[in-house]
Amino acid sequence: MFTGIIQAIGQVSSLQPQGGDMRLLLQAPGLSLRESSLGDSIAVNGVCLTAVELSEQGFAADVSCETLSLTTLGSLKTGSQVNLEKALTLSTPLGGHLVSGHVDGLGEIVQRSTDGRSQRFRLRAPDSLARYIAAKGSVCIDGVSLTVNRIEGAEFELNIVPHTLQNTIMQNYRVGSPVNLEVDLLARYLERLMLGERAADPAASGLGVDMDFLRSHGFAG
Repeated sequence: MFTGIIQAIGQVSSLQPQGGDMRLLLQAPGLSLRESSLGDSIAVNGVCLTAVELSEQGFAADVSCETLSLTTLGSLKTGSQVNLEKALTLSTPLGGHLVSGHVDGLGEIVQRSTDGRSQRFRLRAPDSLARYIAAKGSVCIDGVSLTVNRIEGAEFELNIVPHTLQNTIMQNYRVGSPVNLEVDLLARYLERLMLGERAADPAASGLGVDMDFLRSHGFAG
């Protein structure tokens, strides 16, 4: 688990193909790894990876074919910058929200504009994830815990303050940039819980909670 508070910006030093998978070597001089061990989880652009090598300057992690195909890690190149966060501990301040490091889908930057000293981003989520994103709710973008300012259909807006912009890869975002998106895990569990006995029915897999479901179970008039 993670908090969505980025601890350092790392840089890809090497991409090593290994039988269809990829070993990712990262330079992370700003990330303290003194107390880290092999096997520890580190989020890279919001993707939970396992450290298989550690050094004073960084670490290496293996990335599966599925992760490469379903996240932005598949488009990384030597020199690419990435957001980094070590897994939380019981003594870690929960400054963001609970983040699993399991990406739900790819979003896209559709607009960027200046708003005072901040930057306002408009993103488009996959249609299948739109129901999990709520105004003033939490969302994780490339590992960064953020608050949704406004939502319209599958598009939503974020206001990024200077500190976040300077200390994450959000400073590099342009219109068309793809991003890893993880919705609030409480929303996913709540939807599953509300399915009740239907959750055991294979035919219900992938079905969401809609108004007809809420009416039939007494949650709406």
